[in-house]
Amino acid sequence: MKPFKFKQFEIQQSKDVFRVGTDGVLLGALASVEGASRVLEIGTGTGIVSLMLAQRNSRASFLGLDINGEAALLTKVNFENAPFCSRLKNIHQDFKAFHTTEKFDLIVSNPPYFEVSDSEKDKVARQTVELNFKQLIAGAARFLSADGLFSVVIPAEAGGIFISMAEENLLFLNRKVHILGIENSKVKRLILEFSRTGKCLEESDFIIEKSPRKYSDQYLELTKEFHVFGK
Repeated sequence: MKPFKFKQFEIQQSKDVFRVGTDGVLLGALASVEGASRVLEIGTGTGIVSLMLAQRNSRASFLGLDINGEAALLTKVNFENAPFCSRLKNIHQDFKAFHTTEKFDLIVSNPPYFEVSDSEKDKVARQTVELNFKQLIAGAARFLSADGLFSVVIPAEAGGIFISMAEENLLFLNRKVHILGIENSKVKRLILEFSRTGKCLEESDFIIEKSPRKYSDQYLELTKEFHVFGK
């Protein structure tokens, strides 16, 4: 499969691993990584989110986990080929069985969310089969540092239940980005950020395309340091 080329790194892809998509790119570009020194990604896929975050924060070190052996191998290749490879590590690991005494300043995930699928393709990566929201949130709460942030991208319709589950784990919504696929359309995704302390909620809208197959100025500006066409 053809690699996905960014300005500072390249993503090798595989037919057996969920490919680079807009959700991951947006999380990599929008998650609040600026103040982090230690970052955990749950479910790396190709490694795109951690790679983008590593480009944005030159001081942070990263640990990625994926239950899928093919994904873990692909992430390893993509991490090793990146110019900031010394700060990137990944493990073939089920997050439900992950144990560490370490705490993380930022935990990010583009989690599984489809309850059903018409095919076996991307089953682990895109169904709530191996890791559901409840398990993800509980694990994030366990490994998050006192001042850390937990950042996810999820379908808009799952926002309410996700926020409620987070509150049950004493994680409180600080930031909410409404992602619209095209101008004047309904919200399709949410980027949510949580912390251990309740703060004034920051909300914003983000439009991916201003017309079919034509990226918005907002998207081009956000990704200009990544996409080769982001000018």
